[in-house]
Amino acid sequence: MYRFSRAIFVEIKDLVDPHPETVSIPEGKRRVLQSSEATIERLARDPHYFAKPAQSLFHEIRHLFSISNQARVYNTIDRHISAAVTYILEEIERNGEGMASCKATTRKGKPCQRTPLPDREYCPSHQHLEERTHVTA
Repeated sequence: MYRFSRAIFVEIKDLVDPHPETVSIPEGKRRVLQSSEATIERLARDPHYFAKPAQSLFHEIRHLFSISNQARVYNTIDRHISAAVTYILEEIERNGEGMASCKATTRKGKPCQRTPLPDREYCPSHQHLEERTHVTA
């Protein structure tokens, strides 16, 4: 998974140009790498519940780039994040993990879309329901 965060970093690291009073260039590059890795890790853990990961990453690091380079930075981030999402969803489909869904319903009465815990019927948010079921059964 780090290939996606590294690809983002490699393409935009030379564009880092923070304000001199806030962050040095090496510190700015380090923040870009850490933010990219954290975004990809979060995306890999729960790809269905990370709304707009490209925008999230861009808003986190955009202050490290000059205005003239921000469009290029966003396009780079968006391209690599889209590739990462595609890869992750293909892996989930290939492993069959995308088939299972939580047996609970949301507060609005709709079926929960999250993936249940391994060997369980409920996701982490609804695992308390499974414990209650075992107690009464």
